[in-house]
Amino acid sequence: MKTSSELRLAPGSVVTGKWKGGRYRVERLLGEGANGRVYLVEHGRRLYAMKVGGDAVDLQSEINALRALAARRRRAEPFLVAVDDFVHRDGSEHPFYIMRYVRGRALHEYLQREGADWFPLVGYNLLGRLAELHEAGFAFGDLKRENVLVGDYGRVELVDYGGATAFGKSVRQFTELYDRGYWNAGSRTAEPGYDLFSFAVLCLHLFEGRRLLQLSQTLLPQNRSPAELIRLTESHPALKPFAGWLQRALRGEFASAREAAAAWQRILYGGIAKPVRRRSSSAGWAAGLFACTMLALAATILWLMTEGVLPAGLP
Repeated sequence: MKTSSELRLAPGSVVTGKWKGGRYRVERLLGEGANGRVYLVEHGRRLYAMKVGGDAVDLQSEINALRALAARRRRAEPFLVAVDDFVHRDGSEHPFYIMRYVRGRALHEYLQREGADWFPLVGYNLLGRLAELHEAGFAFGDLKRENVLVGDYGRVELVDYGGATAFGKSVRQFTELYDRGYWNAGSRTAEPGYDLFSFAVLCLHLFEGRRLLQLSQTLLPQNRSPAELIRLTESHPALKPFAGWLQRALRGEFASAREAAAAWQRILYGGIAKPVRRRSSSAGWAAGLFACTMLALAATILWLMTEGVLPAGLP
């Protein structure tokens, strides 16, 4: 019997839900991972993302995490839209779920395009997303650059919940470079510290990627440690204001993502994090751009807090 991991849907094909009857026209493949493929689909003149899973049990774990998250984000548009099965023309049956389509760029691409000035705000928003998921009882697990999309005004959304794992269980899916166990920094048990360690490594990957990859490739397994990563935290101008925060995350010293977000916020709003200016042949033009960027960031933060996009209740 053909499995979902072997199934490929051609653009223009239509998937019809077996139980709920929804019809979804496939536009193109968005991506694929260890436990399924994600397609851009059209339904009712709107675009959605559809994940076709390789295993019903695996997919159900993702769905459980998304439902728990939706219960905590009642004011926001739900990320999970529908769950169903469909029968392929060859007779094989495949589970799938429909997600809100997130328009944006992968985190590293966004910063390359918009500039490192946005790193403090985007990092704060990402911590807020992790806090929401943790408060629903799940770790994200496979946190990496490609699984973070950034939209207008630095809005952040986590995508690909294939690694989402209920607290207390062994993380279901991870990437070695971001894995706490790979660096001999702790277990692979799902809890807030696991994701916060990955978040710190993600920050290093954004600005010290070459040195980080060299470490991972040259160190013997028994020599990998948080101490090796901590040495990288003060080496780049964009990371220096957050060096102390990164070191705490790498050592597992935050009790929760909400606490970690509050500490990040104090750096951001306290003016400790100085934005990295882009190079320019005209000093006056650069100064004007810098001032405009700071005004835009301040306005954006106030607007996001008003709309409830930024995590609420932080000092």
